[in-house]
Amino acid sequence: MKNKTIAVVVTHNRKELLRQCIDRLLRQEHVSCDVIIVDNASTDGTQEMVLHQYNVPEVIYVNTGENLGGAGGFQYGVKKAVLLGYQYVWIMDDDTLPEKTALYELFKTDRELNGKWGFLSSAAYWTDGSICRRNIPKRNIFMRVGEKEYHKKYFLVKMSSFVSLLVKADVIKEVGLPIGEYFIWTDDYEYTGRISAKYPCYMVPSSRVVHAMKIHTRVNFATDDIARIDRYRYFYRNDVHCYRQYGCAGWMYIILKDIYTLVNIVLNSKGGRLDKIKVLYRGFRDGLHFKPDIEMIGCE
Repeated sequence: MKNKTIAVVVTHNRKELLRQCIDRLLRQEHVSCDVIIVDNASTDGTQEMVLHQYNVPEVIYVNTGENLGGAGGFQYGVKKAVLLGYQYVWIMDDDTLPEKTALYELFKTDRELNGKWGFLSSAAYWTDGSICRRNIPKRNIFMRVGEKEYHKKYFLVKMSSFVSLLVKADVIKEVGLPIGEYFIWTDDYEYTGRISAKYPCYMVPSSRVVHAMKIHTRVNFATDDIARIDRYRYFYRNDVHCYRQYGCAGWMYIILKDIYTLVNIVLNSKGGRLDKIKVLYRGFRDGLHFKPDIEMIGCE
């Protein structure tokens, strides 16, 4: 083990973006990190590319053997990182492109805070330089941070995405791993909310990454392709599980969000309205009974 920090990158059939991500991770300035690639059984030659082009001690490749979803991949990777003995785990998607001082800025803030934090989140921008709308942290369960916050040194947040999130191994051992059963969506908010319930957590605007997602937009079930609607059942199920833990405020958030989504489907969906309403209902219903285990990890 060369470094005290390891980046956990989950990937599935996006080897060209993954290559850019790895290159940027290995070229961080002033502070370095190792990299673990968690491959959710890609079929596009990802394994061959990584093993051939990044045959160096700093890069660890693991293939899960099946598609565990983003949530399952992060659970797998974070667990392995801690068991390998790293002190810090830097979590990100394969389409995250960190700027050359992204990690350095996180550790600079760590020093200013005297290590008193649970997670540190980078500022995510889209490929055109604008703030990435899908990765704006939440100040509380109802409100996202405003654009003016991006000009501050650092500031408190409650929930953040897995697009460049630094977490201490000691914190992971205390709060447990991300919930793999979520499969996709909301696993990041559930996990960061779990951490911020115990520790102050911060966004660090000087730590910048580009989130090279294809479409710069928030998730919109009403207008999404009818062929993609089945995956939204995870979204609404996971939301119920995540936010119901916050009591009356959480239930208010869930109900208001689902009513808004229902109205949006009725008014703006160009097809499959009934099918989408069924998915929304089933997701909510499943979330009422969804009780995934939180896997804890010791000091093996």
